Amino acid sequence: MTTRTGSARYEGLGKAGKGYVSTQSGVLSSQPYGFNTRFEDEPGTNPEELVAAAHASCFTMALAFALEREGFSDGTLETDAKVTLEQEDGGFTITRSDLVLSATVPGIDEDKFQEVANGAKEACPLSKLMNAEITLKATLEG
Repeated sequence: MTTRTGSARYEGLGKAGKGYVSTQSGVLSSQPYGFNTRFEDEPGTNPEELVAAAHASCFTMALAFALEREGFSDGTLETDAKVTLEQEDGGFTITRSDLVLSATVPGIDEDKFQEVANGAKEACPLSKLMNAEITLKATLEG
């Protein structure tokens, strides 16, 4: 079992408040976030951006290991994730995460590539966590 931690602090309330997010590893340390970084263009991060990065990295790693299990030993995988936050029923909900994958995997055919990529999308722990529509557009290069 693996457990990782993150933390957040919010000083003030509502739009006027300022938040700070940190991760156990220290990669993020008191990184600013708040209304302006979430809904406007102020520098800093926001929860949806962090979820998108987490989902992209989780899926990409799941696919790398799935391809290795299938006997492939080389390749390059690049994934972008776009997380959508929508206002619903007086609150907000992450309604979808759209994954866009570009991959080079020598020796794989298109059907096998799509099968393994879609399996990784379903098996990724963050995909399992989300109560949202998850799409995948997977392109095999070269």
